Amino acid sequence: MAFKGFELRTLNVDAGTIRLRVGGSGPPVLLLHGHPRTHMTWGKVAELLAPLFTVVCPDLPGFGRSYVPADAPDSRHSSKQAKAEALIELMNRLGHDEFVLVGHDRGSLTAFRMAMDYPKAVTKLVLVDGLPVLEHLERADWKFARDWYHWFFFAQPEKPERVISADPEGWYDKLSPDRMGDEAYADILEAIRRPKTVHGMIEDYRAGMRIDHLHDRADRDAGRKIRCPMLCLWSLRDDLEQIYGDPVTIWRNWATNVTGYGIDSGHHVAEENPGDLADAITRFVAI
Repeated sequence: MAFKGFELRTLNVDAGTIRLRVGGSGPPVLLLHGHPRTHMTWGKVAELLAPLFTVVCPDLPGFGRSYVPADAPDSRHSSKQAKAEALIELMNRLGHDEFVLVGHDRGSLTAFRMAMDYPKAVTKLVLVDGLPVLEHLERADWKFARDWYHWFFFAQPEKPERVISADPEGWYDKLSPDRMGDEAYADILEAIRRPKTVHGMIEDYRAGMRIDHLHDRADRDAGRKIRCPMLCLWSLRDDLEQIYGDPVTIWRNWATNVTGYGIDSGHHVAEENPGDLADAITRFVAI
């Protein structure tokens, strides 16, 4: 059973209800998952961190069993800014005004926005397999279009949801209980079979193309940077480094104190190499 000793909860914030698991003891650490995962992807990592930290693992807004943000022409309610606000409220309601923040994939985008907009709340930041949306878009080339084409497909109205919901398991054909465990696999199957949740996940990408990059540009133009210590990690058997070069070099344009390195894993590192990821988080927090 995943998340041994953790409590499954739902908690209301102003924007809606968030599903989460909480466990462990010690300084708080918030873990944010990527697409199309739910909080269940963190099960092994959370158990490894629990002896040292109070670990909070929510479903991101628009994912899993958390609320699906309301639609807007510019997808503002699905923006990373809006999700950051909701998750800051979540942590405050749990009694945590300051915490360590970890984000993977799409969760890294929300984590980046939280650290940028709420510098007093985020004491240390760990981002895995992610760059600011603006960096992705400005650096996009034929390799990005070939391998990350879904970014542009998901930005289109209506059609992505129709295609995915016609055959969810066919679209997400790399999902496997062997990698993530039976409980996490069942949880994600339930999520991708729910059209409303599929829409929420796709709106996360539309927000990136419509409004998130504008928030990034405003920060860059104003010279704002993340001030807390930041650890940048990437999966060596994924393609972030191959497409963009050294991620640490890129992140130094956005943060004042960045270190980082690659981890021997495919993209879903929390499932494929939880030991090295938990160790990286633990050692970084202890510095």
